[in-house]
Amino acid sequence: MEYHFREIEAKWQKIWKEKKPFKAENNSSKPKYYVLDMFPYPSGAGLHVGHPLGYIASDIMSRYKRHKGFNVLHPMGWDSFGLPAEQYAIQTGQHPAVTTEQNIARYKDQMNKIGFSFDWDREIKTSDPEYYKWTQWVFIQIFNSWYNPRCNKAEHIDSLIKIFETEGYKGLTHDILTGDIEKELSAFTPEQWKAFDEKKRSDILMNFRLAYLGEAYVNWCPALGTVLANDEVKDGVSERGGHPVERKLMKQWSMRITAYAQRLLDGLDKIDWTESLKDSQRYWIGRSEGTSLKFSLNPNPSPKEKGAKPHWQTADPSIYAALKQFARSNRQPQTEAEDKLWQAVRNNQLGSKFRRQHAIGVYIADFVCLEKSLIIEVDGEIHNETKEYDAQRTEILNRIGFEVIRFTNKEIIHDLEKVLDAIKTKLSLSPSTLERGPGGEAEKPYTIEVFTTRPDTIFGVSFVTLAPEHELVDKITTKEQKAAVDDYVTKAKNRSERERQADVNKVSGVFTGAYVEHPFLKKLIPIWVGDYVLAGYGTGAVMAVPAHDERDFKFASHFGLEKPQVITPTTEHDFEKGSWDEKEGKMINSDFLNGLDVKAAIKKAIAEIENKNLGKGKINYRLRDAVFGRQRYWGEPIPIFYKDGIPQALPENELPLILPEVDKYLPTEDGEPPLGRAKDWKYKNQYDYELTTMPGWAGSSWYFLRYMDAKNSGQFASRQLADYWGNVDLYIGGSEHATGHLLYVRFWTKFLHDLNFISVDEPAQKLINQGMIQGTSEKICKLGMAGVQAPDSDKIGKNYAMANHVYYLSNKNLVSHIISADKSYHIFISADLIQKFPNKFRFDGTFSLEEVMESRLRHDEIVRILSPSNIPVSYIDQEKGLNFMQFIGWYKQINNILTNENHGIFHQNTIFACEGGYWQFDSEKYDFSFVKLSEGSSKFKNFQEPEKMSKSKWNVVSPDDICEKFGADTLRLYEMFLGPLEQSKPWNTNGITGVSGFLKKLWKLYVNGTSEEAPTKAELKTLHKTIKKITEDIERFSFNTSVSNFMICVNELTDQKCNKRQILEPLLILVSPYAPHIAEELWEQLGHKESIALAPFPLFNETYLVEDNFNYPISFNGKTRFNIEMPVTLTNAEIEKLVMEAEQTQKYLEGKQPKKVIIVPKKIVNIVV
Repeated sequence: MEYHFREIEAKWQKIWKEKKPFKAENNSSKPKYYVLDMFPYPSGAGLHVGHPLGYIASDIMSRYKRHKGFNVLHPMGWDSFGLPAEQYAIQTGQHPAVTTEQNIARYKDQMNKIGFSFDWDREIKTSDPEYYKWTQWVFIQIFNSWYNPRCNKAEHIDSLIKIFETEGYKGLTHDILTGDIEKELSAFTPEQWKAFDEKKRSDILMNFRLAYLGEAYVNWCPALGTVLANDEVKDGVSERGGHPVERKLMKQWSMRITAYAQRLLDGLDKIDWTESLKDSQRYWIGRSEGTSLKFSLNPNPSPKEKGAKPHWQTADPSIYAALKQFARSNRQPQTEAEDKLWQAVRNNQLGSKFRRQHAIGVYIADFVCLEKSLIIEVDGEIHNETKEYDAQRTEILNRIGFEVIRFTNKEIIHDLEKVLDAIKTKLSLSPSTLERGPGGEAEKPYTIEVFTTRPDTIFGVSFVTLAPEHELVDKITTKEQKAAVDDYVTKAKNRSERERQADVNKVSGVFTGAYVEHPFLKKLIPIWVGDYVLAGYGTGAVMAVPAHDERDFKFASHFGLEKPQVITPTTEHDFEKGSWDEKEGKMINSDFLNGLDVKAAIKKAIAEIENKNLGKGKINYRLRDAVFGRQRYWGEPIPIFYKDGIPQALPENELPLILPEVDKYLPTEDGEPPLGRAKDWKYKNQYDYELTTMPGWAGSSWYFLRYMDAKNSGQFASRQLADYWGNVDLYIGGSEHATGHLLYVRFWTKFLHDLNFISVDEPAQKLINQGMIQGTSEKICKLGMAGVQAPDSDKIGKNYAMANHVYYLSNKNLVSHIISADKSYHIFISADLIQKFPNKFRFDGTFSLEEVMESRLRHDEIVRILSPSNIPVSYIDQEKGLNFMQFIGWYKQINNILTNENHGIFHQNTIFACEGGYWQFDSEKYDFSFVKLSEGSSKFKNFQEPEKMSKSKWNVVSPDDICEKFGADTLRLYEMFLGPLEQSKPWNTNGITGVSGFLKKLWKLYVNGTSEEAPTKAELKTLHKTIKKITEDIERFSFNTSVSNFMICVNELTDQKCNKRQILEPLLILVSPYAPHIAEELWEQLGHKESIALAPFPLFNETYLVEDNFNYPISFNGKTRFNIEMPVTLTNAEIEKLVMEAEQTQKYLEGKQPKKVIIVPKKIVNIVV
């Protein structure tokens, strides 16, 4: 009977769908095991062979655990909100929901054809209102919460309100601050809090909420009208559509994940994740200990230069002259109370300067501290009759930023100490105008604050670098440098933070023309702008120490800046070639730090910085709050409406807030997000809804919880089931989820744990980061115009065409082939030509004038070619090379070259250069002909390169094709056979026929029937050796070695002509997790009525591996000459007797008597002659 895999696999896929043998039970006496996969986005392209890699591994583990008696939860669902469906909707008008459903159906069909044992009854999709109802519910819980550092967990916002009602807010020293507090809030008393209106309270609370509306730097794509995630931006353009992207400060909903930074770090020590993945998370959280440090701008612009009036000019200018005269006359004579108070507060006796009889607005204040915006009024008995007027005056003064406190003459005369204590309290609670920043009545001197983990290198600072987005860039740049800085900042904004961090070899920057003063040396230090500094990390500014920081060194070397050395290295080091970054060595050229080792110098530097009030020691994190709002249609609506400008959460019983219908999926003409197009979409037909939608990661941040109780309409998951399933026992995911997705899901898990909705604070106990199956891409290189960098200073950085020549390389030298200047040529270069003469080509480069002149003098010109671009694999013939006509048709289409162009012109203007000449279009043949120039090859060859399998790279292989040709079981086994799960490996089918042949060989063991005879010792040994190895392989996730062990087992059983049921039945169970279709079919043929999926896993019996005999190597003076097999029960004396009697022994002794016979039982016999 033949192995007809197509019929067998279709049969069992249908049975599994009908009988649901993989359904998990919510009430089971079995131990639970929860296996989770990456949450797939259902793209229109469907699965390629790289996608199933992790799913196959998790499916093997799920099936294995069922065999081992576990209640296994192995669900699948869809992360179905995404930009591709929305972009398709913009292009076609088809609703994203329709596209998404079609894509899900395709994905599900492909997954079922591979034979995954998912519990489809728990299927979820993030775009289903019944699902995103609970995503919105979680958002509301986060919005209504803050992080209380006193108990180190999230709490309802009501507990913060109670603190404000009883303690007020004490400013930046208050112990309730955590995470990214949006701005420096002014201190307030409990009484002031109670007096604030609803809008003021809302604004204050927004600075503490875990979901908040605030300004954040985002990747803004004007063409798409939306904010993009970092992984949606590449090389300054959107991955979807290639539109320009810029960094922009926008009002956005964000999540205060920074409040959890330390807990996210600490939690990594408690979970079993691969170390490389933990390191990735540690890097992105980025904890560092150091100090803040302030550099003062020098010279600092005066208030007049900034366009501001002096801080003491607080009067209404229209009546200032009259007020001034009244104030002077009021100073003499003073009342007894006024004089007594003045003598106590004058000359900074309370730590702040007071003025008396000072004009403010249209009033004259008795006493005022302008620095703290505090007015003191001394009331005589007449004020008993002017209370209404006094209240009105106080209200007006409050509006212009002054707080007013009043004391009677009697209070001052009889209890001055109590009055002074009250004034001191107010002064301590009121921030100064400098602390208040923008909006304060006094202008703040410009200072640049940096955060550094290396304060020991303070004396090695030679410049300061600001992020292009830093708020001071525009303010401090000189007129002479403004154009250059503006141009640089514009270009820098087109690159995402992730790109800027990754591109370590590219150096760029611009001088602002401004300087800061070194806080210790008092010398001037230039201020530069560089895109290697990120606005979202630290303060957006760095003190550059080029002798002791790699990136600073590259920057200083590129721009010719000083590199002062302040540490003597512990090993030989050349400072001309690089920086010494190690925290080792002795301090030099560092004033009070000289002679200290680095660690001691760090401590002393921090102490001195704090002592001089230049900064403060602190812990910093690279992690930034997560931008949450997106200007898109296809996403979860954020459940917020606005009443009188105040954001309000939707009542929970009114969820879900359904995504409304719109006429177009584009932003409105006024620039509002697409939801602004919805008609009559208001809460209670009165209040505006929030128009942004949630990001793609929102629904995937808690999906593992919904699988536990997928059909529950009253809760996101019942507490009983959440406690039963706990956290995920095994999660297998790709490297692209190592940072963003996993940080967010850990954040949400810890938050829900804090509020006691779940009992675990980590989503997954065991996590494996699977590698990638790479595609083999075909690439072609196109010639670019030779470019030279112009020598004129005003043209630096611009490229100019140098010639209209195309150069072909012969075995002897360059041969110039002149191309008519009036034609636009498309010239492609063969890979072997480039490889043969690597020094003659430069990828995407410009040339210095000297290079061009030198090459021309030698008649040996350098040719510029563009970076290789991907082409469809199907256009390549392994024997003939590139199919030129197919390629040109495709090339014209993807580059939007007019198809109505005279059909010969484009072809005639296209050349394919090879080692021996070039291919040129022959209009008579309507094909390409070869023009020979040298003795080289005429075959046009492409580059081949393994890289990520992607539709955009034209290297996708569909699993459907493999399943159709070889079967799903072959695909499953082969993907595991390619290599260790964690490693990336290129896809090729060189070994797939061997795997297919193994399954046919396995089939043949069973098709002629089985015997009930007792198995032989050799058969039992083969079986139990395999049980041991397969169990060990699965438990350590070494699935590739399992496939090899199966092949060895089947080969041995075939040689043994084994047909024993006691051997073949357990073997099927071993194979079942890997190749379930053939296992089910043969299991049924053995007479079983139930699915093999629940059969107990075979137990290993060590006794079957115990050997009766041992094949001893016999050595003479340490050299092995032959072997003798002997029973393992023999004594040493018996072994020596048998060896010495052997004919071969006598041959090698040559009549000599041995000096000694050394016997190591079950190891070796060595005869010393």
